[in-house]
Amino acid sequence: MSEVIQFVSTRRKSPPVDFKTALIAGIAPDGGLYLPSGYPQIPYSTIRSSDYPLFAADILSRWITDDIGRESLADICKDAFDFDIRLIPLSGRNWSDCYVLELFHGPTLSFKDFGARFMARAMGSLIESDGRRITILVATSGDTGSAVADAFSGLKGIGVILLYPKDQVSSIQERQLTVKRTGVTACRVDGSFDDCQQLVKSAFEAGSASPMSLSSGNSMNIGRLLPQSVYYAWATQMLDDRPSFCVPSGNLGNITGGALAVRSGLVVNRIIAAHNANSFFPEFLIDDATPRRESVRTLSSAMDVGAPSNLERLTSLFSPEELRRLFTGISISDRETTETIKRVSDETGYLADPHTAVALEGIQRMRKEQRLNGPVVALSTAHPAKFSDTVQMATGRNPAASAKLSSLKDMTTAVVDIPATQSALRSILDESK
Repeated sequence: MSEVIQFVSTRRKSPPVDFKTALIAGIAPDGGLYLPSGYPQIPYSTIRSSDYPLFAADILSRWITDDIGRESLADICKDAFDFDIRLIPLSGRNWSDCYVLELFHGPTLSFKDFGARFMARAMGSLIESDGRRITILVATSGDTGSAVADAFSGLKGIGVILLYPKDQVSSIQERQLTVKRTGVTACRVDGSFDDCQQLVKSAFEAGSASPMSLSSGNSMNIGRLLPQSVYYAWATQMLDDRPSFCVPSGNLGNITGGALAVRSGLVVNRIIAAHNANSFFPEFLIDDATPRRESVRTLSSAMDVGAPSNLERLTSLFSPEELRRLFTGISISDRETTETIKRVSDETGYLADPHTAVALEGIQRMRKEQRLNGPVVALSTAHPAKFSDTVQMATGRNPAASAKLSSLKDMTTAVVDIPATQSALRSILDESK
């Protein structure tokens, strides 16, 4: 019988809880982020399947050992991951042994669909008989909010309040965020993503609602991160040699998913955190006294995070020496991003969005510096059509139209403008009760 895994706060001032409590609470009572109390050693090399939902259910069952039965977990995964995941080999000059893992084929065309859809279905299953009402509070720099809103919309007993920074998301992303959905309130905040994220944290700390009625939809929630560990293993099983991964990074949730996979036995060479001009984490890996700073706006807007919340998890998972052995941080400018979109298009025919381009440029830089050998997988986190203006400007090519995006034009939108103040958010929360 599998060992029962509990979940503990990174700050170690709250008692261990089961998965259900960690999922629904989102953040621990002491303000910390939940991590597993132990790490199952998963025999990744023996888990083989061409069916991604079955593959995911097998792995996730090792983490979620007591709250969701195996049969129910398989049903949740089948429903949540009902879209493609593709590993694309690049061919052309300078791109041998390089792969793109396309994670953007879900309903909102972003990798955030993996975590959001799993979390929604797991939470819905766990509260089905409780009769309680839960409000999901989520800050977004572009893609998280629409993925969470789409995943949770219409679920009985669950509402969503999403916060996004005014004038700091693409027009398509804003349309996705503000499409009118059952049970969802979209708030346009006069501030940065960091302001939005701080409002979420402060809401929990201030006790704007009881701990079991307010939950987080960000990667602060462990329910988002566990499913994001699975696709690292999925890509690894498809390659002949252990790979490195290059991950477009902002709030560090995606690489924390990779870190959980490594902690549970997945063998990889390195994980490269490819950032845009918001370069706190690459600098932190060099000097952990690096001060946090305000985020700056870039073409890869979903990564515009100055103070990544999941650093707290990474520094709990690894010692400083372990962090530096496993992770490499790189910062890529907007100019390099657009140049890479064009170069990849010219050399391979592949059309990358700005976030994927940051990862691909990170790979090229590591290879030029002879710090990267063997196969490498770039995580592609968003469909290029979501950033068609940038892609067209860089390449002269328009990304293929997406029916999922085209359908937004005829949908009604609704948004509430608020200042970046806790009192404004409290008013929204009070109205949602």
